[in-house]
Amino acid sequence: MASGWGITGNKGRCYDFWMDFSECMSRCREPKDCALLREDYLECLHHSKEFQRRNRIYKEEQRKLRAAKQKAGGGDGGETHHH
Repeated sequence: MASGWGITGNKGRCYDFWMDFSECMSRCREPKDCALLREDYLECLHHSKEFQRRNRIYKEEQRKLRAAKQKAGGGDGGETHHH
């Protein structure tokens, strides 16, 4: 991950944050001088994980809805819709 290349072969989404933080760490007198950049980088990483988790949950809910419709014989009257 720290190489900056994502799994698709493109530049990682958080690569720029990493570079800013890394550059700061190489120049600073104390690591705490780069605390905000480190926070930005970690926030970037965290949000990608949060998004992936939400996406998995959404897909699982959709799968359950489809399974319930099939079980009910194709969904008679739309009672399985939860909006």
